[in-house]
Amino acid sequence: MRRKLSAALLFALIAPGAAAFEPFVVKDIRVEGIQRTEAGTVFNYLPVRVGETMNDEKAAQAIKALFATGFFKDVRIEIEGGVLVVIVAERPAIAQIDFVGVKEFDKDALKKGLKEVGLAEARIFDRSLLDKAEQELKRQYLSRGRYAVNVTTTVTPLERNRVSLNFTVDEGEVAKIREINIVGARAFKEKDLLGLFSLTTPGWLTWYTKNDQYSRQKLSGDLESLRSHYLDRGYLEFNIDSTQVSITPDKRDIYITINVTEGEKYTVSSVRLGGELLLAEDELKALVKMKPGDVFSRRTLTETTKAISERLGNDGYAFANVNAQPEIDKEKRQVAFTILLDPGRRVYVRRVNVAGNSRTRDEVIRREMRQMEGAWYDGALINKSRTRIDRLGYFDEVTVETPPVPQTTDQVDLNVAVKEKATGNLMLGAGLSSSEKLVLSGSISQNNIFGTGKSLTAQLSGGKINQVYSLSFTEPYYTLDGVALGYDIYHRNVDPTSLTVGRFNTSSDGGGIRLGLPVSDDDFVNVGLSADRTTIKVFDDSPQRYKDFVGTFGGSTTTLLSTAGWSRDKRDSLIYPTSGSLQRLSGELSLPGGELRFYRASYQHQRFFPIGRDYALMLNGEVGIGNGYNGKPLPFFKNYFAGGIGSVRGFDTASLGPRDVLAGGGISEDALGGNRKVVLNGEFLFPFPGSGKDRSLRLGAFVDAGQVWAQGQKASFGDLRYAAGLSLAWSSPVGPLKLSIAQPINEKEGDRVQRFQFQLGTTF
Repeated sequence: MRRKLSAALLFALIAPGAAAFEPFVVKDIRVEGIQRTEAGTVFNYLPVRVGETMNDEKAAQAIKALFATGFFKDVRIEIEGGVLVVIVAERPAIAQIDFVGVKEFDKDALKKGLKEVGLAEARIFDRSLLDKAEQELKRQYLSRGRYAVNVTTTVTPLERNRVSLNFTVDEGEVAKIREINIVGARAFKEKDLLGLFSLTTPGWLTWYTKNDQYSRQKLSGDLESLRSHYLDRGYLEFNIDSTQVSITPDKRDIYITINVTEGEKYTVSSVRLGGELLLAEDELKALVKMKPGDVFSRRTLTETTKAISERLGNDGYAFANVNAQPEIDKEKRQVAFTILLDPGRRVYVRRVNVAGNSRTRDEVIRREMRQMEGAWYDGALINKSRTRIDRLGYFDEVTVETPPVPQTTDQVDLNVAVKEKATGNLMLGAGLSSSEKLVLSGSISQNNIFGTGKSLTAQLSGGKINQVYSLSFTEPYYTLDGVALGYDIYHRNVDPTSLTVGRFNTSSDGGGIRLGLPVSDDDFVNVGLSADRTTIKVFDDSPQRYKDFVGTFGGSTTTLLSTAGWSRDKRDSLIYPTSGSLQRLSGELSLPGGELRFYRASYQHQRFFPIGRDYALMLNGEVGIGNGYNGKPLPFFKNYFAGGIGSVRGFDTASLGPRDVLAGGGISEDALGGNRKVVLNGEFLFPFPGSGKDRSLRLGAFVDAGQVWAQGQKASFGDLRYAAGLSLAWSSPVGPLKLSIAQPINEKEGDRVQRFQFQLGTTF
């Protein structure tokens, strides 16, 4: 005779005084109904063993424990002549998961998402998890603007207690924003206000940007842009009263209505400082960007409080509170501000922590830090540290946080997090033209070798123009105070036949040593000494001046060359600069000991002007001059050239400047280069649409100008060539990619045009 205890009696067992059976001594335990689950798994959850006494409390515990595993849909306990019989009904296992009608999402990605919530092949099937998955899938479609989506789930039983899950999806049409209305706007045209929004009605580019699809997050951002627009123009009492988002019954069209109250336009009557003024009042007033009589601007007010807070942070007051309290005079439409300063306690940095550098050693990052452990907090030094780490070029992203140390009031930690990028690059360069077709060059280099910050570069360039075999080593911290030491050896063959320059070949062997001396955090001086042996080959159709040079100095020349340079880099980023400047001054001088006597000097000044948060204007200027001395000329293979990507885009590489005069009096197409060069670039830089916060990709609209003049030729800005176009820059995994499409503006007869150009990596 069997006595049974099922899950239905569980609650009765829990109730005080209830009893399903009399206690008994367990002679044996038997498990029935299992197919995939091991019997030992069931035994582990039983609170009783053979020889022990079984009672109703232990039976209830056993049923609860077995149900909690999630393996079983039914559990019963029976007693048969002193034998404890555990009877279970296993939940089915998931044999397969299929999706039908899914086009908006990748099916493998959907399966991965289901696995994270517990639905995956070979796992136990749980109906509640299936319902959650169905709702989440619908939510994902709604976020893509597919409000008419219909998801049907089917559970098909299979043999061996398995099931097949099928998600049948009718995605429906994407709902588009048909109209956005701003009600109550009078001070500004509705068209101009809607231009502030990222959300828009369908247009020629919305198929890519998806900005014609409703998004709650995007609408919130647009409303904040609208609020900022008014508050930055004096409308202190501006308010967004309500926002209605409606969808048509067929769930294909969305209408957005925004109701606003503009209020009156206010001017600033006075600005006072209050609170604890630790600094001189004149110094603090100089940081106030808002003056009496100005139209109120929230942005200007925020810049003022931020500037004062940062200034206090430079003296160690990391948690300073700077708040502006307004006093509004509605009759005069004026507002007075009292800026209250509460510097708080002065704090110091307890510890500098570095994270994210799986390859780069800590010391490579730490030696760029200007904020020291144990020193007073200095906001300017922390920003300088972040900039210096970013300039290393080893990381895609550098972030710095200063959380307070728990249970202290005067300590913070400095947490530096980096996102590493590949520092070993395969670099390629190429250009296209109707005459030369495809011109290729390339090299291989490895920076930050073994994460030490040292650079070991093996350049193996087998291009059509340049063939370079070189080995360079640079130790950026040869001394603790940042003196850099480098060595170079090389063999270089130059054959510019495919370019628009006079025909010649050179073969050079040489080597040298370099020293870099840091003058300040932004200024760097470098000097070098090298020896070079160059063999020159000219041809019957080479320019006569090339033949004359070889006739005078011979086919081989030896040069002992000294170099010196200065650079000042104040850009905010090496990868994606938006502000700051870069200046470079370099020169080279041949020394006694070789056959040649010449000098060359060049200067570059590049400046970035931020425009908003994501845009920037880049202006760049480069000049170069060279000549011979002691009665000797500048070697023709040391001439300057211009044209091509990195110079004046839209014109063929090295094609600008003087040309050779043919024997019959005509002008050759071959450029000779010159001893003076000017290149000017202006470029408006903006993020690639849809790239979000990715800093490795951006577009540009540019205007370039440049020219080269020969010795004795009068330099005139009227000789400059101009071009305009669009560019794309991408810090790709295999090196920086630069691409441009340009149109020459003042093309002259004989100019070599190359409208499409690209370069993958850095050519040498």
